[in-house]
Amino acid sequence: MSKHRRTQQPEAQDLSRQSAVEHYSAARKRRSLHKRIRVAVIIVLCVILTGGGIAWAYLSNIENRLHEGVNDKLRGTLTNVQADDPFYMLLLGVDKSEQRAESAEYGQDSSNYRTDSIMLARIDPKQKQVTLVSIHRDTLVDLGEHGKQKINAAYSVGGPSYTVEVISKFAGVPISHYAEIDFDHFEGIVDALGGVTVDVPIDINDPYAGEPIQKGEQTLNGAQALTLCRSRHAYDNYGDGDLYRAANQRMVIAAIVKKVLASDPATMTATISSMADAVSTDLSLQQILNLAAQMKGINMDTDVYTGMEPTTSTYLNETWYEICDTAAWQKMMSRVDQGLSPYESADDDPTGEVAGGKTNVKNDGGSGQDSTTFDTNTSADKDGTVHSGTVEVLNGAGEDGLAGRVANSLAAYGYDTSAGTARNRYDSTVVAYMNDAAKPKAQAVAQALGGEVEVVPGEGVYISDADVLVVLGTDLRNYS
Repeated sequence: MSKHRRTQQPEAQDLSRQSAVEHYSAARKRRSLHKRIRVAVIIVLCVILTGGGIAWAYLSNIENRLHEGVNDKLRGTLTNVQADDPFYMLLLGVDKSEQRAESAEYGQDSSNYRTDSIMLARIDPKQKQVTLVSIHRDTLVDLGEHGKQKINAAYSVGGPSYTVEVISKFAGVPISHYAEIDFDHFEGIVDALGGVTVDVPIDINDPYAGEPIQKGEQTLNGAQALTLCRSRHAYDNYGDGDLYRAANQRMVIAAIVKKVLASDPATMTATISSMADAVSTDLSLQQILNLAAQMKGINMDTDVYTGMEPTTSTYLNETWYEICDTAAWQKMMSRVDQGLSPYESADDDPTGEVAGGKTNVKNDGGSGQDSTTFDTNTSADKDGTVHSGTVEVLNGAGEDGLAGRVANSLAAYGYDTSAGTARNRYDSTVVAYMNDAAKPKAQAVAQALGGEVEVVPGEGVYISDADVLVVLGTDLRNYS
């Protein structure tokens, strides 16, 4: 016998008139219910499929805008890299404003634009570390059949792909990714983020760049950030304006990255969408989101290193060029390629403290603090004062090379010293002992500096791994 009982349907002759009406009415209701369920399922499927189509169209639209200007020729010049391995990315800033387009300086054709800023980024997802190295746009290079020209002419000569080739050869590193920012839309990027917070190093008064900006930590809107990134003449009293402008550009880029990484994937996608008209890149949206997830948690204060190609300004044939110091440049890029900071010492940074961003220095794979050391032996004065222990010297006076000079001087006494740059300016020099046992050492350091500096407890007030921390103020800016 079958285990399944089949309900016997009554024959028509077995039904009364009333029961027949009730039977067929119930059957019609069941068929109607089944039909409504089928319709509902179809509607739900349509909604899901339509929603998916809208989502796909939205993401596809972002990708298409991001990839505008990126062709197979450019992709062919980029070097493949294994997932999670460090890679180099070329960042270009190009001014494609109508004013520039109508200028005869570069020719009235979009292909004749030159890059306003050139930056090479080394990104290490495993170590959560970023190094930004600026290259002078006026660097004199040999462009082969196109002759010797400024390096930023590579863009007008052969577009993005040729620029990648030129920069890769010049820096001696493979380039795996490319991004181009149109400064004409840069304001929109910053405004879409709700502004970026930076510490403006000096008052920016440059009518050629935009409205004045006061010094100090603040949140800049798009127009202000663009002014800071463009300003050269605010630094006329300090030296090479391009040098300081490049440092400010690196600071703003780092602030943008910090703001983007702090958002959730949905917000990040919306932000990328708002940036897509201003940025061209070979990276897909998914690659960008994956990279952002990998870099989540990066310490922007200690694990972002910055540097500038070392050059000498030269006037040739009625034109100013930057001549690369090849030996120093190769040494810098060798450090960068090893995951070290571009500079051995913070005092090597030619922008000092009048351009944006703190100079982090990492040697021997350590932390982002300056670890430049001077090997000496413990020594004592004639009066028996012993000079030993570790001393960290930070430049809070804004005088180029000051921390290095003081560190060298203290090293001659017998201290194991390191040099770096303070976040803020100080009027008076402070010598801080980082534990009670180091107080005599701090007093000896103060004596070595002339004896007229304040000795204070540093624990809970300052951060340093050294026995003694020296923060140099303007009262010692003429120390020699």
